[in-house]
Amino acid sequence: MLSVILALLLSQTPPAANPRQQGVPIGKGKTLPTVKLSAPTGGWTVDRMLLVEGTLSDNTIDPVVVSINGDRYLMRTFNGRFSRKFPAGSGKNIVTVMATNQAGTARAQATSYAQIPPVPFKVILTSDTDGVYTDLHVYEPTDTSVKDSALQISSMAHVYWAETSSPSGGTFFLNSQGGDFDQPAYGPYLYIHRAPPKGVYLVATNYWPSGDKAHTLATLNLALFEGTPNEVRRMVRIPLATPGTTRVLAWVNVLGDGQAEVYVPSQDPKPTRAGWPNNLDAALKELQSNGDGGGEY
Repeated sequence: MLSVILALLLSQTPPAANPRQQGVPIGKGKTLPTVKLSAPTGGWTVDRMLLVEGTLSDNTIDPVVVSINGDRYLMRTFNGRFSRKFPAGSGKNIVTVMATNQAGTARAQATSYAQIPPVPFKVILTSDTDGVYTDLHVYEPTDTSVKDSALQISSMAHVYWAETSSPSGGTFFLNSQGGDFDQPAYGPYLYIHRAPPKGVYLVATNYWPSGDKAHTLATLNLALFEGTPNEVRRMVRIPLATPGTTRVLAWVNVLGDGQAEVYVPSQDPKPTRAGWPNNLDAALKELQSNGDGGGEY
């Protein structure tokens, strides 16, 4: 009898594990969705913030993908509606909203012209997984952050979700898209500085998953002196898997006169030109020992 019971148990197929989300989910609808933009409406504006708002015919699509002049955002939807303000770029702003379900991808596009000064420093951070935090942390230079060619993290201004502005004017935009102001999901996390002081900046992310989310792909879009002849753009994509891990996405050295240099540790050789601190590795160890993210770098 015992052998019969064991045979029956072994013959049963174990229940399948819940699949982990990988990449941006698509809607369940089988009819191509319709995307309608109610904002922007086109024409000219002097507003520094650009409202992107509209509706979807398929309520199961969440999120939509938003492109503003090539910068990629992921925006949550609520009952087939989406709405959020983004920092506008000087001049033409081409806004494209893409919604995908099982029938394919639909798009809607609008163009707005902003009569505003160029934004010299803009950071956008998104992730491709729901239920995770990929918190954005930006460290700004101060009068005492560099001494004898050595960077001192403890002297830098720290801008993030709990400290949304810096003494010099850096601004962090909370992830507000309805409901909780800081929902775990795709972001976007936004930071801008309209008059960045000269010096070295550190852009990092701190990863906190929840539930069965094991990993995510973080995407950084960095724009410097946007809308000017000196414009610099970099995209950084990096996988995150260990809870509590802080990863450096980019170093930025603002040189003044509309000039800046970017160092991405995962892509670039370490900078050796004059003007860069000579202790970047030691500065990261200082950051870890201070517990300002407390993970590996």
